[in-house]
Amino acid sequence: MRVVAGTARSLLLMTPEGEHTRPTSDRIKETLFNVIQNDFPGGVFVDLFAGSGGIGIEALSRGAKKAYFIENDRRALECIECNLKHTHLDDKAVVLKQDAVLALGYSIHETADVIFADPPYGKGYDRMLLEAACRSEAVSEDTLLIIEEAKDADFSYCSEFGFVIIKEKIYKSNKHVFLRKGGNDV
Repeated sequence: MRVVAGTARSLLLMTPEGEHTRPTSDRIKETLFNVIQNDFPGGVFVDLFAGSGGIGIEALSRGAKKAYFIENDRRALECIECNLKHTHLDDKAVVLKQDAVLALGYSIHETADVIFADPPYGKGYDRMLLEAACRSEAVSEDTLLIIEEAKDADFSYCSEFGFVIIKEKIYKSNKHVFLRKGGNDV
């Protein structure tokens, strides 16, 4: 796994050992950032269930002024910190050892431009994240919320929490669902 573009382009990133994390492939990462490239430069990016930190590091490399990395696995946190030092982006990062849903609801005290979440698939985290996001001070009507989930995951409930799906990008076995409060377009 590597940084695809920006100031840390082509630098290799470590991934935590074991099967607790699913690093996003370079191809999917590049596709994702092609979609959101205008949403975060100079802004705040939040990487929930951060794993190796590859998504948040990509955002910093491409011009985000600050990124939050939220992860509760000790080995993954060590990996994030090593990757941030290796890419020389650690001065723009806030790394929190916390539950991602709780952190979204209570630990991020500034408005995020983009929030990316890659929780374990099929465990109901998507619903919990939207419930936390609807009352979070980190989420405004301009915040783009992206949730990675299994390809067949149903997001028809998102309006219950005041969110509208503005785009879905479907891959072989998973998808990215792009949401905003009130339905502003990407």
